[in-house]
Amino acid sequence: MTITIRDDYIKLGQALKLANLVPDGAAAKMEITSGLVKVNGETDTRRGRKLYPGDTFTYHSETCQIISNQE
Repeated sequence: MTITIRDDYIKLGQALKLANLVPDGAAAKMEITSGLVKVNGETDTRRGRKLYPGDTFTYHSETCQIISNQE
């Protein structure tokens, strides 16, 4: 799955919501701080982690890549 962003970056919690992997910000926070999300292959527990075009995140078995609509 790909997520297209129009800004320079998107925060991890927002990306999870945009990908429809969690219902809201509270659920995103809980999943991220529980260590269930990997960014570029490594577990990251920061909800505010900035994701840039080219970054990937994985939640359960779903991997999403961040792309820019400015390309």
